Amino acid sequence: RNRPLVKVNCAALPTGLIESELFGHEKGAFTGAIDRRIGRFELAHGGTIFLDEIGDMPPDLQAKLLRVLQEQEFERVGGSNLIKVDVRVIAATNRDLFRSASEGTFRQDLYYRLNVFPVQMPPLRERREDIPPLVHYFVRRFSLKIGRKITRIQRETMERLMNYSWPGNVRELENVIERAVILSPGIELEVGPGVLPEIAAVASAQAFVPRPAPVEKGPEAPSPQSIDQVERNHILEVLMRTNWRIEGSDGAAALLNLNPSTLRSRMKKLGVQRSTQAVS
Repeated sequence: RNRPLVKVNCAALPTGLIESELFGHEKGAFTGAIDRRIGRFELAHGGTIFLDEIGDMPPDLQAKLLRVLQEQEFERVGGSNLIKVDVRVIAATNRDLFRSASEGTFRQDLYYRLNVFPVQMPPLRERREDIPPLVHYFVRRFSLKIGRKITRIQRETMERLMNYSWPGNVRELENVIERAVILSPGIELEVGPGVLPEIAAVASAQAFVPRPAPVEKGPEAPSPQSIDQVERNHILEVLMRTNWRIEGSDGAAALLNLNPSTLRSRMKKLGVQRSTQAVS
């Protein structure tokens, strides 16, 4: 922890310069190489190198990285001397490397070499209990930055934020809160329709709604149901099918493709209780 930490964004570097950035180059190795350059691995000797977006690393460079991990040595571009390094490697990616390795777009031997201690970070929609503390943190941060005084967040506002699917994860939440802080006129955080995108919210609601069955025409055809009624009936039907089991691989939350906490929140909002016996 007291040694160097060198960070590299593999997706941000031009393809022709990644090798030079990681391993360095000798003077005259290519056009424009007017001096010797020390690479990131050499700079991180005795410390840690963080390879961000490693899933975007070109295949030819993956083989050279594998050699560094296995042999702990490399050569600068245009050089012939082996350079020994002792480096801890931390890699991160938003891709499914196991699938990429199976499809041949990422080297399997490199994947298994990197997969020593994997840490899976679930998306924000699967850890909704993290949303309230993140919201309060971002409100305090942007209030100080912008010079606004926002001290209250209504329960309805927090429920809207927790029920949103957040396809952009924490980065999207940060942007939404910053915009809400800018637009809120008083001391209360207001997340208006123009601040929280409605497309994903509608898509989340549609996950509950089954495809409507054809209604026979007749003089006594039932009146159309509201979205809340359809949603409530669908949740109740699934709960009765699973014997009111919410969590687990065979629970109602899994069948509805929802987080269990989200399902409980929807049940409370729609008044779905265990004592309900039939679809109303």
